[in-house]
Amino acid sequence: MELIIVLAVVAVLALIVVGIYNRLVALNARADQAFADIDVQLKQRHDLIPNLVETVKGYATHEKGTLEAVIAARNAATAAGSVADKVQAENVLTGALRQMFAVAEAYPDLKANTNFLSLQSELSDVENKLAAARRFFNNGVTEFNAARQSFPAVVFAGMFGFGAARTLFDLGDQRAALEVAPEVKF
Repeated sequence: MELIIVLAVVAVLALIVVGIYNRLVALNARADQAFADIDVQLKQRHDLIPNLVETVKGYATHEKGTLEAVIAARNAATAAGSVADKVQAENVLTGALRQMFAVAEAYPDLKANTNFLSLQSELSDVENKLAAARRFFNNGVTEFNAARQSFPAVVFAGMFGFGAARTLFDLGDQRAALEVAPEVKF
């Protein structure tokens, strides 16, 4: 009888550990899939930028520095690897794009150009989708991190290879700087 009780307790503990492992795997996979969604939106964003720059370049030829900053920021964002590197590079790119759009405000012909308006609309659509993808990713990461840190999962997470918390895709400290309207002087 004692052997049956011991075996039952061991079986219940084994089921709990398997359940914890499977939940961590599922949450980690959900966060990975959400990050892949962000990558898709970032690629679309990066693909639009050269067309926008070329359109602006045709009207604002003396704004070379701003346009070069956008291209440099795009290239850095494209090359970024880790979540932290992507966040930093995308923040720089967002600031450069805001500066380019501020410059575009000074050119009425550019603002009326249908190609520019179309590209601007596409970029706005991608930005909205990107914001949604970031929220989905951050929700998945938060769920994973919370599950990883809760008891009894915290006891087994390190053994299963889930020791480190995942990083959120957030604007962080740079949010205030990016929300400030760019200053344009002519």
